[in-house]
Amino acid sequence: MMKFKFICCEVFTREACIAIARSPHTVDPEFTPKGAHEKPEYLRNLIQEKIDAADKDAAYDYVLLGFGLCGNAAAGLKARSIPLVIPRAHDCCTIFLGSRSRFVEYFGNNLSSEWSSAGYMERGDSYIRDTDTGKLLGLDREFEDLVKQYGEENAVYIWETLHPESKSNELIYINTPETSQLGYIEKLRQVAENEGKSLRILEGDMRLINSMVMGEWNEDEYLIVPPGKEIKPVYDMDKVVDI
Repeated sequence: MMKFKFICCEVFTREACIAIARSPHTVDPEFTPKGAHEKPEYLRNLIQEKIDAADKDAAYDYVLLGFGLCGNAAAGLKARSIPLVIPRAHDCCTIFLGSRSRFVEYFGNNLSSEWSSAGYMERGDSYIRDTDTGKLLGLDREFEDLVKQYGEENAVYIWETLHPESKSNELIYINTPETSQLGYIEKLRQVAENEGKSLRILEGDMRLINSMVMGEWNEDEYLIVPPGKEIKPVYDMDKVVDI
């Protein structure tokens, strides 16, 4: 049996606690506020502080990170004397869906899709307007910012490419088995109706969180960061992170 420190975004609180209860290992969780995602540099510093605090404890075999690359927030995180484990995931959306392949299937052609889950809805947001991968590509930038940087003609092209018309017609809810009883599907359905949008429901799968706290880390789905190394982003739809 091993002992893990589990630093995790609070949008996974319910699912993570269920997974921890089933783990044969000792797992000490600590959750970061959802709002920290709005400022990737702040989130990176916050996670690093918690990694460093766990390292001083020196009682853990591994520090687990319940995050994806998350708008580059995970880029540059350093393992001190304890190895880190992080899913090869683009963002929280990938983790809710259970794999990179499902993320690419549903969001690969429209990174600006509007989506939600129980963890987001119970913590103040009806839905997320962009995936963190989309934000990394600039989907959260104002049109005027693009004009200043690229000129008006190029800005129009970039804006139209990153904001397809279909974005405004549909909301997506990722329904995990652990939270399906909470009634958030109907609440989001009402939001969608009020905004003149349709609601699409995708079945979630918390296997990436479950396997992580079980200590089951296959190389294709998790990056293990040895002591002294740091997480480096790989801007693709496959590897995602490296050292």
